[in-house]
Formats: sequence, C-alpha cells, structure tokens
Amino acid sequence: MKNTLRELRTGKGWTQEQLGQALGVSRQAVNALETEKHDPSLDLAYRIAALFERAVEDVFDNPHV
Repeated sequence: MKNTLRELRTGKGWTQEQLGQALGVSRQAVNALETEKHDPSLDLAYRIAALFERAVEDVFDNPHV
C-alpha cells in the first residue's frame, strides 16, 4: 500500500525510532511500513493519521481500490 509516512516523519524531524515509540511499535515496524513491505492494521493506520493530524486517506493510498 502506497503511503507518505516517510515524508510525514521526516517533515517532523523524527527518526523511525521516535515515531515507533509514539505509536507503540518497533523501529523495524516503521521501516516495514515506509518501504511498503507491510500494510498497517486498521487501528495502526488510524493512530498514524491522528498523530500527523491527517485523514487516513491522506497518509495511505490503496491502488487496488
């Protein structure tokens, strides 16, 4: 699933570790999301969107829909 997570994170000046801590996930999980090797759960997608004060659709784009 395409996403803008890396751009949002770096725009805040956060490391993957810092973002992971804010979300309650590992740095490796953040990396997997950013490199599109893993899709987030619905709960995690909503937490990410809320953290960046964006709509889920503004962070994640599912090209298969």
